[in-house]
Amino acid sequence: MKPDHEVVIVGAGFSGLCVGIRLRRAGMRDFVILDAAPGVGGVWHHNTYPGVAVDIPSATYCYSFEPNPRWSRAFAPGAEVRAYAEHCADKYRLRPHLRLNTRVERAGFDETADLWRVRTGAGEVTARFLVCAVGPLDQPKDPDIPGLDGFAGKVVHTARWDHGHDLTGERVAVIGTGASGLQVIPEIAGRAARLHVYQRTPIWVFPKADFAIPRGVRRAFGLFPPLQRLVRLVTTAASEVVMVLGIVHYSKVPFLVRAAEAVCRAHLRRQVPDRALRRRLTPSYGFGCKRPSFSNRYLPTFTRDDVELVTDPIEKITPRGIVTADGVEREIDTLVLATGFRILEPGATPPFPVVGPGGVELGAFWDRERYQSYEGLAVPQMPNFWLMNGPYTVTGASWFSIIEAGTTHIVRCLAEARRRRAVRVVVRQGPHDAFTADMRRRMKGTILGQPSCAGSRSYYFDRHGDSPYVRPQSGFHVWRRSRTFDLDDYAYTPGGRS
Repeated sequence: MKPDHEVVIVGAGFSGLCVGIRLRRAGMRDFVILDAAPGVGGVWHHNTYPGVAVDIPSATYCYSFEPNPRWSRAFAPGAEVRAYAEHCADKYRLRPHLRLNTRVERAGFDETADLWRVRTGAGEVTARFLVCAVGPLDQPKDPDIPGLDGFAGKVVHTARWDHGHDLTGERVAVIGTGASGLQVIPEIAGRAARLHVYQRTPIWVFPKADFAIPRGVRRAFGLFPPLQRLVRLVTTAASEVVMVLGIVHYSKVPFLVRAAEAVCRAHLRRQVPDRALRRRLTPSYGFGCKRPSFSNRYLPTFTRDDVELVTDPIEKITPRGIVTADGVEREIDTLVLATGFRILEPGATPPFPVVGPGGVELGAFWDRERYQSYEGLAVPQMPNFWLMNGPYTVTGASWFSIIEAGTTHIVRCLAEARRRRAVRVVVRQGPHDAFTADMRRRMKGTILGQPSCAGSRSYYFDRHGDSPYVRPQSGFHVWRRSRTFDLDDYAYTPGGRS
């Protein structure tokens, strides 16, 4: 049976767009990109809350082959990131391959025909190869708090912001003080009559060296792209010093983590004079156990008279407000959920049922047998399948370097499959197991393997106590591996028979 397409890519965020760009460059034009959203950009299409911006330097936040000279600030606002995604879709001629407003409901491998059957809300699409390129920050997570469904006021999640609702003069509560909360809370504080921020776990906050990029600098970047590539190299290298040397190689250089903590504590002291308030805003877990962030506005927000930091546990939500464990009920008009995303759990990684030979569903398999992979991309249970954001993927500071490395790996496999005229490609069990064992061994020497991470409640960890969200290696190592891994780590079945 001839499939509808050679490749189906699920997800039109930066991962999916990169796969499409690289496929076209390799001369592979028979592919389609499916996405449930009406536009490209993935998390940047959905996340439009006030204050949304990148939390790494803009120069790092772009494809290496497509530097963006138009960033207006050192930390670009979300609208500019969305515009960059649209620009890439246009420049690299991906529009004919896009099927937006198309939600994938299930994917199953047809063992007889050696292809994937992808069920969508608009019907079935078949493909020889399937790439799941849905980012990890895709599915908003609501808190498991009694009474949430019964709240009579307005409820909005930061990942699905309602711009038609005006917070001016309202009593507002925000649950969550992670990366999204850190950005949206200062914006809300300027509008609401009263703001209550419910904090379960504090966040490490760096000072933010944000500034408008002068027009002359942007013009120079546009006229001489190598200059911007140099800046990108410098900002990426600086971030990797902290994220890789400090966190991944913590056991060898613990002083780097201590130095990062000292910088954050000094920043907190400068911005919050009250010692008791500082104590409540200071994390008790080690730096790197949970995603840190940058802000010059978040911490001072809690010194305002109209903002209250609540650290007592939430007992329940009533139709009128929120009741904490001390019995106090705070009445509110709008409840903002800055509670992040479902990541390392069934239904999130992967984001839809993926059923391989013998009826093995990937999410259930990982939940039962622990998250595992080969190079963060493939598993023996799923032929002709790669997951761009699989276990042991994230490393370094540049999300785009991770995306590009994964795409390089996948395109190499597809090109080899073409060369061998293979209809089935699957990673061998031995290389898969060796990679997974190496990742788990290396993880013990990272900050994530230390007792100081207890109580961090980080999405880096799964229910097994593993931390498969992170790859304990440098970005350079991942880049090199994507170009040098042994193609014979995969098995190739030629012809029409398995």
